[in-house]
Amino acid sequence: VGHTDSIGSNAYNFKLSRRRAESVKAKLLEFGLSEDRIVGIEAMGEEQPIATNETKEGRAQNRRVEFKLVQRETVQGTVATPEASENK
Repeated sequence: VGHTDSIGSNAYNFKLSRRRAESVKAKLLEFGLSEDRIVGIEAMGEEQPIATNETKEGRAQNRRVEFKLVQRETVQGTVATPEASENK
Protein backbone atom coordinates (compact mmCIF):
# COMPACT_ATOMS: atom_id res chain seq x y z
CA VAL A 1 0.00 0.00 0.00
CA GLY A 2 1.65 3.22 -1.17
CA HIS A 3 1.32 6.47 0.79
CA THR A 4 2.46 10.08 0.42
CA ASP A 5 2.62 13.26 2.43
CA SER A 6 0.19 16.11 1.69
CA ILE A 7 2.50 18.18 -0.50
CA GLY A 8 1.01 18.40 -4.01
CA SER A 9 -2.47 17.77 -5.37
CA ASN A 10 -4.61 14.78 -4.44
CA ALA A 11 -4.36 13.45 -8.01
CA TYR A 12 -0.56 13.77 -8.05
CA ASN A 13 -0.22 12.10 -4.65
CA PHE A 14 -2.46 9.22 -5.67
CA LYS A 15 -0.32 8.57 -8.76
CA LEU A 16 2.87 8.96 -6.73
CA SER A 17 1.68 6.48 -4.11
CA ARG A 18 0.85 3.97 -6.87
CA ARG A 19 4.32 4.40 -8.41
CA ARG A 20 5.85 3.98 -4.97
CA ALA A 21 3.98 0.69 -4.41
CA GLU A 22 4.81 -0.54 -7.93
CA SER A 23 8.48 0.25 -7.33
CA VAL A 24 8.54 -1.86 -4.17
CA LYS A 25 6.75 -4.69 -5.99
CA ALA A 26 9.36 -4.55 -8.78
CA LYS A 27 12.18 -4.70 -6.23
CA LEU A 28 10.60 -7.71 -4.49
CA LEU A 29 10.35 -9.49 -7.85
CA GLU A 30 13.98 -8.57 -8.57
CA PHE A 31 14.95 -10.15 -5.25
CA GLY A 32 13.29 -13.38 -6.40
CA LEU A 33 9.81 -13.27 -4.90
CA SER A 34 7.39 -15.12 -7.16
CA GLU A 35 4.82 -12.78 -8.72
CA ASP A 36 1.95 -15.07 -7.70
CA ARG A 37 2.87 -14.36 -4.06
CA ILE A 38 1.92 -10.69 -4.48
CA VAL A 39 -1.84 -10.37 -4.14
CA GLY A 40 -1.96 -6.79 -5.39
CA ILE A 41 -0.96 -3.22 -4.76
CA GLU A 42 -2.97 -0.27 -3.51
CA ALA A 43 -2.49 3.47 -3.67
CA MET A 44 -3.76 5.65 -0.83
CA GLY A 45 -2.16 8.98 -1.70
CA GLU A 46 -2.25 11.31 1.29
CA GLU A 47 -5.43 9.81 2.78
CA GLN A 48 -3.92 7.80 5.66
CA PRO A 49 -1.14 9.78 7.33
CA ILE A 50 0.59 8.25 10.35
CA ALA A 51 2.16 11.55 11.39
CA THR A 52 1.51 15.26 11.03
CA ASN A 53 2.10 16.84 7.65
CA GLU A 54 2.98 20.11 9.39
CA THR A 55 6.64 19.14 9.95
CA LYS A 56 9.40 17.84 7.70
CA GLU A 57 9.82 14.81 9.97
CA GLY A 58 6.11 14.00 9.90
CA ARG A 59 5.93 14.29 6.13
CA ALA A 60 8.91 11.93 5.82
CA GLN A 61 7.06 9.33 7.93
CA ASN A 62 3.98 9.64 5.71
CA ARG A 63 5.98 8.86 2.55
CA ARG A 64 5.95 5.08 2.86
CA VAL A 65 4.86 1.68 1.57
CA GLU A 66 3.13 -0.77 3.91
CA PHE A 67 3.03 -4.54 3.49
CA LYS A 68 0.07 -6.69 4.39
CA LEU A 69 1.29 -10.23 5.00
CA VAL A 70 -1.24 -13.01 4.66
CA GLN A 71 -0.73 -16.68 5.30
CA ARG A 72 -1.79 -19.00 2.56
CA GLU A 73 -2.53 -22.57 3.62
CA THR A 74 -2.82 -25.25 0.98
CA VAL A 75 -4.99 -28.33 1.51
CA GLN A 76 -4.96 -30.94 -1.27
CA GLY A 77 -4.04 -28.36 -3.90
CA THR A 78 -6.63 -25.76 -2.90
CA VAL A 79 -6.30 -22.67 -0.78
CA ALA A 80 -7.93 -23.13 2.61
CA THR A 81 -10.09 -20.25 3.82
CA PRO A 82 -10.99 -19.47 7.43
CA GLU A 83 -14.62 -20.33 6.64
CA ALA A 84 -13.64 -23.75 5.30
CA SER A 85 -11.57 -24.46 8.40
CA GLU A 86 -14.50 -23.60 10.70
CA ASN A 87 -16.83 -26.03 8.93
CA LYS A 88 -14.72 -29.08 9.78
